[in-house]
Order: sequence, then C-alpha cells, then structure tokens
Amino acid sequence: MCMVKNAFPVYDIGTLSGFKQEDIMISRFSPYLKVHKNLHSAHRHNFYHLVLFTEGAGSHAIDFEYFEVKPGQIYFMVPGQVHSWNFKGHTNGYVINFSVSFINTFILKPDYLAQFIFFTGQAANSVINIPAKDRDEVEKVMEQLLLESENHAYMGADMVRALLVQLFIMVGRMGEKQPNKPITPYNFTLLKNFQKLIEDNYTRLKLPKDYAALLYITPNHLNALCADILGLSAGELIRNRVILEAKRLLINLDLGITEVAYRLNFADNSYFTKFFKKHTGLTPEEFRKKQINNQAS
Repeated sequence: MCMVKNAFPVYDIGTLSGFKQEDIMISRFSPYLKVHKNLHSAHRHNFYHLVLFTEGAGSHAIDFEYFEVKPGQIYFMVPGQVHSWNFKGHTNGYVINFSVSFINTFILKPDYLAQFIFFTGQAANSVINIPAKDRDEVEKVMEQLLLESENHAYMGADMVRALLVQLFIMVGRMGEKQPNKPITPYNFTLLKNFQKLIEDNYTRLKLPKDYAALLYITPNHLNALCADILGLSAGELIRNRVILEAKRLLINLDLGITEVAYRLNFADNSYFTKFFKKHTGLTPEEFRKKQINNQAS
C-alpha cells in the first residue's frame, strides 16, 4: 500500500486511455498497465472497475485487504474504494471501467448492480476465483466486449451493456458467497436504505437504534435483517464503516491522529485509539507504521 502525503488521487474514465464511449472503457490489461504505471499506488476511482487476470502474480489491496494475484481471478470495485497493486513479472488480462450511469441508462432499476454480492463494496466479496471449467466461457465474453468496443457497430454501446450484464450474471452464479435464501424485495430495499444511511451518517450516528428510528423499524428488526442477509449485526456494519474511513485517513501522512479522531467525531484521541485497537488489534500509530513498512518491502 502506497502512503500518500495528500488526499488519494481520484481518477475518472476520461483520464484513462483505451476505448472510451458513453462512460465506458475496455482494454487488455497489459497495455493499460504500461500506460498507467502510476496506478500501482493507492488511489480511488469514481467509476466501477473490474479486472480479469489471465497471466500474472503478486498482490493487490482493496480497502486494506490484500489478495494474491493469479490467473482466473476477477475482481470488482465500486466507486470510492481505495486500491493498489504490486505485480510480479508479466501481467495480463482484461480491464473494464464504466460509469455509475452506464448500466442504469439501459436497465431502469437504479439498484440493479447492488444485487450482486461482488458489487456491495465489501472487499472480502470483491474477488471471485473463476473455476477452471468456466474460464474459457468468461474470456469469450471478454473478447466479445473488446470486439464490440473496437468495431463501433450499430448500437454497439447497447451490445456492450448487454454483454456486461451477461458477464455479471455468469460470475454471480459462479461465486461461492451467495445468500442462503432468497431476499424479498422489501428486505433488499430496507438493507440498501440502511447501508446508504450509514454512508451518509457514520461520523455522527454510531448506534443501531439511531438508524432503526430513521427506517421506522425496531433495532431488533434491523439486527435480524442484517444477520439474515449478511451474517453481521447492524452494529458491526456501522463500526466497519467507521474503521474503514479511519484507515483511509490514517495513511494520509498530513493528518495527525488527533485530526483523524476529530474528523470521525470522536470525543478525544484516547477514545478513538481504544476504539481502533479494539476492532483492529493495532493502535492508529501501529497501523500507520505497518502501512509504511508494507510500502518499503
């Protein structure tokens, strides 16, 4: 993980080379990597980002969770996540970047992508290892996407959208981390609303009862919902978001620990340090030093 002196660079599709049409960019990964060598360091995207590796080794990090790079691995990122990579030797595959609106203009369902577990924004669910028997089929779809992006044929953008949806469904069926039982539309909407409320309020509202009140349900109902679908309590979801933001802020060397605590609305530095260590096993200072050591190694 690369330490940064200032805020993370945030890249949009327009700053990246490759096929660009109506908020979409498709490329083989090796030439993409050669042009954008700076992307090995920690950065964010304001678009959806997916990579399928067909060759290569090393590691990549998504929101401070590290994954081994290997052929047949596909990973998905949502806007706002912090990631970096450290490759060993020649690396190739496919990369696709698309804007938030690219799919929504095709499918009139704003939360369509959110139903796929790899698009929930949780790093642990972002990486799918494609079974060997399915890799040819997935690569065939990737090749079709490249072909459509290069030909600029009639209704080519819509064909790209259709192929992307096909890819998401294919990979979704291959993933091992699927819900144990069907999620009703009501519960799905309720969970998404809770997650959005967390994103908007995690610095000031840190108790499940506060969110339950905003959702007009009881705290017990909210906890049961989260446990049923995600296997986590409502409190864990809230704390995980606070911890994630703390980590993102801590690798900005321009911010002192006290400033990080203040931005996250903790009463004092001591309380923030106790909270952070309880849930990560490290003090904020130890976490920061560990990231510096990771960069040096």
